[in-house]
Amino acid sequence: MSATETTSTAPPKAIAQTNSLVAKLWNYCNVLRDNGLSTIEYVEQLSYLLFLKMVDELAADPFAQEMAAPIVPADFDWQSLVSKRGEELEAHYRRVLTELGKRPGTTLGTVFAKAQNRITEPALLEKLVVDLIGKTDWVLEGTDLKGDAYEGLLAKGAEDTKTGAGQYFTPRPLIDAMVQVMRPSPKDTITDPACGTAGFLIAAHGYIRDRHLKGLSREQRLALGQGTIWGNELVPGTARLAAMNMLLHGIGEAGGASLITTGDALADAPSRRASLVLANPPFGKKSAITVVGTDGRTDREDITYDRSDFRATTTNKQLNFLQHIMSLMEMDGRAAVVLPDNVLFEGGAGEKIRRRLLQEFNLHTILRLPTGIFYAGGVKANVLFFDKKPPRADDVPNTSEVWVYDLRTGMHFTLKQRPLRLADLADFLQVYSADDRSARKEAEGGRFKRFAYEELIARDKVNLDITWLRDPALDDADSMLAPEVIAQEIVEDLQAALAEFEAIAEALGGEVKLDVAAEEVIAEA
Repeated sequence: MSATETTSTAPPKAIAQTNSLVAKLWNYCNVLRDNGLSTIEYVEQLSYLLFLKMVDELAADPFAQEMAAPIVPADFDWQSLVSKRGEELEAHYRRVLTELGKRPGTTLGTVFAKAQNRITEPALLEKLVVDLIGKTDWVLEGTDLKGDAYEGLLAKGAEDTKTGAGQYFTPRPLIDAMVQVMRPSPKDTITDPACGTAGFLIAAHGYIRDRHLKGLSREQRLALGQGTIWGNELVPGTARLAAMNMLLHGIGEAGGASLITTGDALADAPSRRASLVLANPPFGKKSAITVVGTDGRTDREDITYDRSDFRATTTNKQLNFLQHIMSLMEMDGRAAVVLPDNVLFEGGAGEKIRRRLLQEFNLHTILRLPTGIFYAGGVKANVLFFDKKPPRADDVPNTSEVWVYDLRTGMHFTLKQRPLRLADLADFLQVYSADDRSARKEAEGGRFKRFAYEELIARDKVNLDITWLRDPALDDADSMLAPEVIAQEIVEDLQAALAEFEAIAEALGGEVKLDVAAEEVIAEA
């Protein structure tokens, strides 16, 4: 979701309750910021305490099944916290965080991995434990309210540009649109190899629950929350937020195996495949890695990725994520992946990967995204929709045509004044024709255009970065954009250009450092 919008199908009363709870939690965040905590650090502390409180509520629920053993040892549970005050509470809280992080592979271990207490003022910690968390039922009042409230905090945390938290955040309207056209079902196995705070996984789960829950057997319901949906995240702190976000939305078990693994998704070939991949891999400059591909070439830097399933050798992490997702998909599986423009036009390995994508997969749709919708500056991105298909006779490519929807030309968004909303994607959702893609039609001068395989493969370097529309603001003086929008787009163009120059310099073995004053000018703009 955008930082100022909560997308929900809940009734107005529930939405009001959610917003009230977000406001209450957010107001206390402002108090803790005066104590030196960033927004994301505050949400982390909330995650530890919410987990302990939820486990305590589950243990006290007379309708819950008896557990073979307590999820959290009695010496380190919620009751052990609320029985203490002041400095004794703060010292015990630190012991709790240290002890509970020693259980790798479990949800408990994921939430508390490398956990540290950032609330150094005992009185503030006591207020958080006793008043803010302690006086609310986080399990018994339902998952939607608490999950939406937590996700609302994550959205606000994404605004904290100094911590870089926004790089893990995909706008919720875009997530919802991608999930709607992919139509996940109870039969799907669903994953995100770079899941951030688990937005895609939660949206897919919600879609299935809203449309299929009544028809599910008990076994299917259990599977939906205990293993058919999973993700991976590189950063332990973000994996913690993802695991907690999923728990609050009713996915996973506090005492069970973790549905979020932590580590570098690109390090190894996938051990498990999925029928649906939804992802927004990290943007940015090229990674400091060594990749050994089947073509026998090696790009050498610091970390070695020995991936025999990668057909092309490159240190461009976005291209490698695309190759990883290709390997991650089951036969007849499908994917919707947000990727930057360079994946569509970069030569060398990029061209080789695009040829493979058109030949071995059915790349049926590209959505050109507008600028100004991501917290990472200067991002120009697309959503690639493709299916994995078995080889066809006589080496016939699996892609016969690609439909491109241009949501970028003439579309101007900003994070605050003009955030992306689901209504902005309504036309795309309609023309995508999820029920029957063969019914798609072009409209003259429209945003949705068909390109045949033969036309694409003949383009220089199989360049899929295709434009055909002209921004009306260039021709009509009366439609000139507001100065602040023009300024923002100039900044984004500069940031995008700088990222490309840094990538080129790194590829050549050099290093580019932006002057500090210039960095400040771009950041302020």
